[in-house]
Amino acid sequence: MDDPDTNEMPAAIVEEYLRREAGTRTLLDELAALSLEGRDERVRERIRTFAEHSREVFFAVALALTDSNQFFGDVEAQLGVERADRLRALPETYPSLAEPFSLVRMEVSSDRHNPVTGLDVTTSYHGEEEVPLVSYTAYSGETPLYEARGSPQEVLQTASYLVQATNDSLESALAQSYSVNTDELSELIDRQEQLTSELTTLRDHIDALRRTPVGDE
Repeated sequence: MDDPDTNEMPAAIVEEYLRREAGTRTLLDELAALSLEGRDERVRERIRTFAEHSREVFFAVALALTDSNQFFGDVEAQLGVERADRLRALPETYPSLAEPFSLVRMEVSSDRHNPVTGLDVTTSYHGEEEVPLVSYTAYSGETPLYEARGSPQEVLQTASYLVQATNDSLESALAQSYSVNTDELSELIDRQEQLTSELTTLRDHIDALRRTPVGDE
């Protein structure tokens, strides 16, 4: 099923939610309680199961939790104010579920998986080896995906793998004459410019270290 907000919003998904509203609200209450306990991975897995077995209701809830005026306006136009207001109550009642539903919606409709939304980074220094260290945890929403610690060159090696993989994907798309949508291309250009800027700063730091080697008295 395509993401309904990319087409004319089908009233059927909202009507299916309304038919199953009581049971769905019970599930949302359970998910909100798990979120409050910090059990974010469990929340994500249960939302995935919900999407797999109740796709229409899942999309209705996921779209409602975006708190989009456009979505609620479409519901109101097609089904009336009273039904739209019942959906408007969802983002007010379950604000903690907006992000995990949004991320699972990306997985379901856009073939993503655990999209990384942020890194928690700290730095330290290993005195005996005279090497800075970078510790980081990758997150998808509130869900921690993995933790790692490495020296700057080790962290950059990981980054280079990802840049190489990106180039491989673009090369494959070009070889097969696949198009890339305007939004993705625009964001890709922005990311490339950010990388260029960060690499310039990295070069400056390396030049400074060459002039004053680590550990030099």
